[in-house]
Amino acid sequence: MSPRPTSPPPPLTGMKANLKGIAWYTVLIGISVVFVAPLVWMLLTSLKTTSEATAIPPAWLPAEPTTRAYQTLFAGGSQTPVLRWFLNSMVAATGQAIVVLVVASMAAYPLARMKFRGKNVIFGLIVGTLFVPGFVMLIPNFLMVDRLGWLDSVWALIIPGAASAFGVFFLRQFFSALPRELEEAALIEGANAWQIFTKVILPLSKPGLATLTVIAFLTNWNDFIWPVYVLFSPEKLTLPPGLATLQGAYTTDYPVIMAGAALASIPVLILFVVCQRYIIEGVSRSGLKG
Repeated sequence: MSPRPTSPPPPLTGMKANLKGIAWYTVLIGISVVFVAPLVWMLLTSLKTTSEATAIPPAWLPAEPTTRAYQTLFAGGSQTPVLRWFLNSMVAATGQAIVVLVVASMAAYPLARMKFRGKNVIFGLIVGTLFVPGFVMLIPNFLMVDRLGWLDSVWALIIPGAASAFGVFFLRQFFSALPRELEEAALIEGANAWQIFTKVILPLSKPGLATLTVIAFLTNWNDFIWPVYVLFSPEKLTLPPGLATLQGAYTTDYPVIMAGAALASIPVLILFVVCQRYIIEGVSRSGLKG
């Protein structure tokens, strides 16, 4: 007896699925517009004249697009060397990202994969520092940098943030999710702890390392308060405090400020586009195991 042919699903079921998909795409498009609209407004405002930028009601598109804001930005004198600020920010953010990766990975590995007395206490103390407001550490860090002779230098922007408690916590969670059979196989082959860490754990942790790199880079790139405390010379400033000096006491040239913001967003967007795949994988895998 031949089996009865299965009947196709009712049309209503397929219609519900289509409506659900359309609803989700509508929500995602709406969220994308919310996040992208300020970037588009920033770019368009940088191409406006000062009168257009302050017009009421505001207009999205510039009536007469001009690059005056960018010319003014890059023509700054000794008091507003924008390109130098950009280079200082790149050096400081890149340097801190590298140092954070080295310190956090070497601290997270034993906390995640080794057994020793007091491990949980040490990890708890590290996590506890995440609840301490950053402003509490301003004066101690300033005194430390002052005694080391690093005031008004790029070292003052890199070293104090090297011991990242969040980086240790994040990588510890990521390392804990890796299968222990890989380490056991490496031990059988005669590898020591350092070789396992550098040749087994780190290559498998590229998503977590890339995610932490982006976070550390952005933290330093967007920092405003700390550079104001430790940098005194105009040519030593980074972009956030440097761009703040472009705002006058009585007038504000909004196109120039938006041009500076557009310049500051370029490395961030490039870094995110390059590391997007690793960031999504790193965030998803870091919470698999406590």
